[in-house]
Amino acid sequence: MSEVPAGVAGRSGTFLIGGDTPVNRLGFGAMRLTGPGVWGEPEDPDEAVRVLRRAVELGVNFIDTADSYGPVVSETIIRKALHPYKEGLVIATKAGLTRQGPDRWLPVGRPEYLRQQCEMSLRNLGVERVDLYQLHRIDPKVALEDQLGELTRLQSEGKVRHIGLSEVSVAEIEQAARLAPIATVQNRYNVADRASEDVLEHCEATSRGFIPWFPLATGELARPGSRLSELARAKGSTPAQLALAWLLHRSPVMLPIPGTSKVAHLEDNMAAALVELSAGEVGSL
Repeated sequence: MSEVPAGVAGRSGTFLIGGDTPVNRLGFGAMRLTGPGVWGEPEDPDEAVRVLRRAVELGVNFIDTADSYGPVVSETIIRKALHPYKEGLVIATKAGLTRQGPDRWLPVGRPEYLRQQCEMSLRNLGVERVDLYQLHRIDPKVALEDQLGELTRLQSEGKVRHIGLSEVSVAEIEQAARLAPIATVQNRYNVADRASEDVLEHCEATSRGFIPWFPLATGELARPGSRLSELARAKGSTPAQLALAWLLHRSPVMLPIPGTSKVAHLEDNMAAALVELSAGEVGSL
């Protein structure tokens, strides 16, 4: 692979989160900077630090994490690698999922818990305000008014700049928006899984950022002879680069956050910002 130029993520275009917080659209998801099952320390902590520092060199200024990644591990690695933070670097985190072991997650949306976790994230990240604080899941056992009410209180206290949601329907976004200003939505979405197409369209109509998690689940579409692999070969790119490029071309509110624990894989992903697609190629995918 040829050398990936510094600042390449800037070629992905920009988006204003909440109308006032600019980020390059191709970001980085920090979930994989942890152990197996998103539990414990990464296999190679030094490489995790190198990944984050290289991401910033490559122009990433939007990093997405959560208190539950590790738990705590991802946030503390980000601080170790990047603090004091470069001006303009936006770190988004989340609260609302608790951990009972590897690959085990349970929602807790009690107001006092969300406040506790916000305070912990501020400390773990080494910041006075979280630029984007996301409700990781809506807790069905707690009134949404109570969950978002606590986040708006944290916002009014200056501890949260913008509020986001994760894994929600259009109806839930509309309900939430009556209770708090919602800047972003993070749902599972990729070239092979478009179940959240209506949510993406709603975000476009309301100028909210749409953060697709699991953006590289190319699956069967990347198999030899598939349209994705054929087009990637024709364009001299990898299927993963093409899948990310498709996301960037799909919508101006799309903010892909591919994650990895290896610098080489990071550089390969960031090169997606250089892949140009015609309207016909986007349509064929």
